[in-house]
Amino acid sequence: MSSVEAHPVEGRLAHFPVTFFAVGMGMLGLTIALHAAELAHGRGAEVSTFVLGLSLGMIGLVSFFYLLKLLLHPGAVSAEWHHPVRIAFFPAISISLLLASVALLERAPEIARWVWMAGAVLQGGLALSVISAWIGHRPFQPGQLTPAWFIPAVGNVIVPIAGVPLGHVEIAWLFFSGGLLFWIVLLTLVMNRLMFHDPLPGKMVPTLMILVAPPAVSYLAWLRLAGEGGAFGHILLSVAYVFAAIVVTQAAKFLKMPFAMSWWALSFPLAALTIASFAHASAVGSEAHLWIGTGLLGLLVLVVSALVLCTGLGIWRNEICIAE
Repeated sequence: MSSVEAHPVEGRLAHFPVTFFAVGMGMLGLTIALHAAELAHGRGAEVSTFVLGLSLGMIGLVSFFYLLKLLLHPGAVSAEWHHPVRIAFFPAISISLLLASVALLERAPEIARWVWMAGAVLQGGLALSVISAWIGHRPFQPGQLTPAWFIPAVGNVIVPIAGVPLGHVEIAWLFFSGGLLFWIVLLTLVMNRLMFHDPLPGKMVPTLMILVAPPAVSYLAWLRLAGEGGAFGHILLSVAYVFAAIVVTQAAKFLKMPFAMSWWALSFPLAALTIASFAHASAVGSEAHLWIGTGLLGLLVLVVSALVLCTGLGIWRNEICIAE
């Protein structure tokens, strides 16, 4: 009898993927989007506060299991770090901290400060480590390049959203500049891979939505840094809408594929676009963007609810945390 058969829980723990931290990104993205809607429509913060508590609980649970995996199966964690796709999901850990600091900024600013500091330090270390592994590890094949590679860059441009209000302006500019640079570089590489090489494997097709996240988050960061959208901000937000439209043209493919944890890639980019729409509506007084944001929020709630349900069913049916 194999060790996995003899100890099914421990065996599943060894296959607990780092991609589970995308759940934290999606849930906190939903939290911030709900709060943006509450502010835009003059409502109380009861709903977003409830979802914040739920999100932090889910992140705590994911962190507990992954730490347990690190302690009991360090080789499995090392294998994920050396995996050409999964390595890009490690910064989802620091991104979850940074998003938590944004969500806590108005509710508990001092706690938000410490969470932001931890997230910024971890994000800087993970981003440098991932990029170092990319350029100094081994040659990658075009098929190993997916939109998930944007995740480290996205983490960098999240830093200013809470960093500027907390007074860390220079650090915010540093992260924003680095994130913007690598977004442009990776965008060229990813578009080349999508156009001139084999289609994305089935499970990775939902990661196309990640194309939306860098420009949408960059717009929010730019608002913090510059104080207004301006021409550059309009370009960033418009690019995010363009990528969203491109993803919609591929939506039929999504419906034909079985659920996998990669489906959580739909959540945070959609949340970022929703928040950016509300932010732009507030910045320029655009009623059209207010209702775009409201419509996107409705879609986001449906998507995240479906993802939570499918994830729960997948765990119950032993379809997640298994060898691939």
